Amino acid sequence: MGDHSSIEWTEATWNPTTGCDKTSPGCSNCYALTLSKRLKAMGQAKYQRDGDPKTSGPGFGLTIHPDTLDIPRSWHSPRTIFVNSMSDLFHHDVPESYIREVFRVITDTPQHQYQVLTKRSKRLAEVGPRLDWPANLWMGVSVENSKYRFRLDHLRRVDAAVRFVSAEPLLGPLADLNLNGIHWLIAGGESGPRARPVEESWLLGLRDQCDEAGVPFFFKQWGGRTPKAGGRLLVGRTHDEMPERNVLLA
Repeated sequence: MGDHSSIEWTEATWNPTTGCDKTSPGCSNCYALTLSKRLKAMGQAKYQRDGDPKTSGPGFGLTIHPDTLDIPRSWHSPRTIFVNSMSDLFHHDVPESYIREVFRVITDTPQHQYQVLTKRSKRLAEVGPRLDWPANLWMGVSVENSKYRFRLDHLRRVDAAVRFVSAEPLLGPLADLNLNGIHWLIAGGESGPRARPVEESWLLGLRDQCDEAGVPFFFKQWGGRTPKAGGRLLVGRTHDEMPERNVLLA
């Protein structure tokens, strides 16, 4: 089902697939994996399939849920919807035909704004050019340290109305980012009992690069034991910039 979201940059979540597996260091303390274990123990039907114990875990095997596809059609008031907060739409086990079905729902519900985020940018670049990109879909990639800057190059290959970067959890400096064709950048620290610290200089470096490139910068959180533990102030102020709606026409 769809749910109200506590994520600062969205309003609701919709999970037409669930489950995933670890693909890079940003996945190490995955909140979705932890939550899936609890949901499995509670008997939630969507989280009964176990994944590879080395890369995933209880209740986190990749599973598609066709019965959830029509949920956004029942939401008549406009919402900003994060697609697959508990999965990755471009996971190699998600059939391309199913991605197309998800995109069709997005196209058919133009009252909503959708956000999709992936770490599997190679598959995004492979499949993306064959897809019909809805005007109300924002596509993003996660880039947690400099080793994964190549994901921006993959993102630039797709014809999404808005292309964005999530530097969260930020695990190292991201110098010399090529922000050409990028419309938004989200940065933040990790939360949870094993949270890895983020350094202010890394965040300021991203803020300054965004300023220079004219890219909206959103600072989500410092993180810590809980998402709100460290607050959201960066050098004394919040940064809540979002892409302008008219970027869709650019």
